[in-house]
Amino acid sequence: MSDTARRTTREHWPVVELRQYTLHPGARETLVDLFDREFVETQEDVGMRVVGQFRDEEDPDRFVWVRAFAGMEARAAALTAFYLRGAAWAAHRAAANATMVDSSDVLLLRPVSRGSGFPLPETRPPVGTARVPASRLTATICRCDRPVDDDFVAFFLERVRPVLAEAGIVPVAWFETEPAENTFPRLPVREGEHVFVWFAAFPDAERRRSAEERLARCGRWNAQVLPALRERLAAPVERLLLAPTARSLLR
Repeated sequence: MSDTARRTTREHWPVVELRQYTLHPGARETLVDLFDREFVETQEDVGMRVVGQFRDEEDPDRFVWVRAFAGMEARAAALTAFYLRGAAWAAHRAAANATMVDSSDVLLLRPVSRGSGFPLPETRPPVGTARVPASRLTATICRCDRPVDDDFVAFFLERVRPVLAEAGIVPVAWFETEPAENTFPRLPVREGEHVFVWFAAFPDAERRRSAEERLARCGRWNAQVLPALRERLAAPVERLLLAPTARSLLR
């Protein structure tokens, strides 16, 4: 499939933000509670989809979340409605901002092709839900020195994904950089970068660890696939270990 063809087959939510926040020590639970209570429905009411919110298992002071939009113009309208006109942000922004050291680590993404976006349930747990799911996710970020092209996508689908799946790491969604100009410059995004990002989901932390151990022992991965992947990248692979919050839709 040509670049042009695959970029005409988008998901219902074709613009995605992957947001990583650095927080003050000990502040993450405050933000998680506030977010799950006040910032889910209030964002969706103005035209966004809050895909998932997560604790980073390797950094107790990092909060990761994902939201999606129907397009770049829709993104501008939704963010304007929430941040500049919305009652929820006006009421709770001081408390939210007080937890944060930095909120500028944001990747603007789009699904690579039809079917590569997030598989999401129709409903999420209601406000007040305290039970945290046992499931875990990983987000793998590959930084390239050029825009993702058909060759890279084919390499991922034909060589990377099958070996991951054999180890028990099944990618559930994969994305590339959305190169459009930031339509809401009040919130910065990382510009001038080319990334390919895939997400994988696991029933629990133990099965995630087991799958990663199997991959680490895989001869084909170590001798063939991983070296070929590294040759295509401009920087080392970054991996996020994510634990969904009680109200995360993606889990």
